[in-house]
Amino acid sequence: MTFSFNKTGAVEKRDTPSPFARIVLEVSTELNTEEDMGSAEEASRVSQSHGAIVSQLFETPYEAPPEPKNPVLRGLPLYYGASLISSIQSISRYLWTNAGFTILRNIPELERFPPRYDPTVIPVAPNEKKQSLSSYAQTPVNFTNRSPSSTGSSHFPSVADYHAAYSSGALTPLDVAQELLPLIRRDVPERTEHATAFAQINAEAVLAAAKASTARWEAGHALGLLDGVPIAVKDELDVEGYERKLGSKSVFKTDGTSWCVAALMEAGAIVMGKSSMHELGLDTTNNNPNDGTPLNPYNREYYCGGSSGGSGYAVGTGLVPLALGVDGGGSVRIPSSFCGIYGLKTSHGRISRLPTTNGASSTSVVGPMAANMIDLELGFRILSKSDSAFPSSTFFPPPQAAPVPPTNKILGIYRPWFDQADPSVRKACSAALGYLHKTLGYELVDITIPFLHPGQTAHALTILAEIATTQPSIEDLTPANKILISVAHHTPARDFLLAQRLRELLMRHLAALFQEHPGLIIVTPTTTLPGWHISGGNADLRYGVSDANTSLRNMRYVWLANFSGCPCLQVPVGYVEAVKGGDVPIGMMGMGEWSTDEQLIGFGYDVEKWLHEGLDGGRRRPENFVDILKSLSGK
Repeated sequence: MTFSFNKTGAVEKRDTPSPFARIVLEVSTELNTEEDMGSAEEASRVSQSHGAIVSQLFETPYEAPPEPKNPVLRGLPLYYGASLISSIQSISRYLWTNAGFTILRNIPELERFPPRYDPTVIPVAPNEKKQSLSSYAQTPVNFTNRSPSSTGSSHFPSVADYHAAYSSGALTPLDVAQELLPLIRRDVPERTEHATAFAQINAEAVLAAAKASTARWEAGHALGLLDGVPIAVKDELDVEGYERKLGSKSVFKTDGTSWCVAALMEAGAIVMGKSSMHELGLDTTNNNPNDGTPLNPYNREYYCGGSSGGSGYAVGTGLVPLALGVDGGGSVRIPSSFCGIYGLKTSHGRISRLPTTNGASSTSVVGPMAANMIDLELGFRILSKSDSAFPSSTFFPPPQAAPVPPTNKILGIYRPWFDQADPSVRKACSAALGYLHKTLGYELVDITIPFLHPGQTAHALTILAEIATTQPSIEDLTPANKILISVAHHTPARDFLLAQRLRELLMRHLAALFQEHPGLIIVTPTTTLPGWHISGGNADLRYGVSDANTSLRNMRYVWLANFSGCPCLQVPVGYVEAVKGGDVPIGMMGMGEWSTDEQLIGFGYDVEKWLHEGLDGGRRRPENFVDILKSLSGK
């Protein structure tokens, strides 16, 4: 097939089955019945194993989402309006209906599908493929050679740079920690702008870890590439010696350090502190009247994105090369896009956060946020260490080195959906795709995805209902979240179940796409928006803002990976002129088949080439960038 980038065409047909075509779902539901699955002509069973998923295409015409009509509140009207809305049930019930959540009742096709509550999917490869993957996992890889060839104003220090500085004896982890702490501490007389990105700092624990790492290096017993590397951890996760507050005024019960955080600490990484987040992770700006709102590193008139905005800021400004985020609706990828860094929403069920509870267990996952692809890959390899207490993580294959270059180069585009983005965003993403196609040999194919607007609605209904069940009281919440939780409490079981039926339909469709196009990566902009302007100024930062209309536009692409459980990688691809204050970064996403996180990382390395070699002017650092290694080497 000859693909014309600016035109639509028929989807290319293939006879080669996907190496991961047999898919087993580790879910608590019973095996689907023939009645549940529809007619034999409509569906083809991919696996006869328990919890089998069905590969089934649904060709439906694209329908643009209607213009949302949610009321926008900010400043004092929000402050007082939230109390009124949350105390009068008839108002919050009206807002639930006005949000369009009843749309799922108008899809008769859903009657044929069982509800699916857990999108965890464990692909089972043929025996020869298993052997191939096992052999590949044993192949030595020099990760330090995967750092981008960048210098000067385009260089973001990587884990490899820290490793080189420590290996040579030029610097020690203690040097780095002592240089960083004054920049990020809140309890100092002259607090810097960087401190807002950190909700909590335990200086004593930081220095103790740095001294221990320095001693290992001096004794010649370094633990590996991450030993002594500073990292940040989102306040949604647990770290011993810290409170877990989720950006709120409350303190949530903790039973020890989260498994994923402990894995990084065992590799020698130094937790510099808990990074700030949007309260309860319930929006995508990182606006937080409780802890303060870190401003976008590239443009102080804009948000960092959320809800892992503190982690995004910390990486984007060079404070750390690696941070942890949690993604239930783009909360790793949106701040990574707004802050010009890399972020991975991992395969559902692959990374353990135990003993930390997950308030949105059917949509939310832990993921790395990183300055460079090498940092993201190294972080992912350690995070994806299996946890016997988290059964699904033990079924995934052990982490492997990402294939560089990728073995498959097939990008799927649903053009009407892609074109929902702002023209400046489309232009930046199209330029990157053109480079991948013409210079690196990627094949571009047209695809379709059904029920996108109802699907986004189903995802929003699901995650809001899940989080609302964890909040019996809204008394201490910020005004915007008082409204959200009050509205979410009105979700009927009927609509929640319909949302899970639509999840099943979408997963069947995606399974068919991945079977038809082995190695397929579905590409979209990360968000439709060229950043999110703080249009209300200081009043928005003081009281918060309730703007579900912009939130929905911001999440138009990210929700699908959360709802389906697929891995999805955000990569920076350019910069565009903002409404005010200068330029802002633009990001693009690639969503792959379940459990193909490593293949997505290989794709990320190719997009990184575009950023450094193809993009006019290359990668840019923000004006407030902190190059700790350079600063220390000059002393």
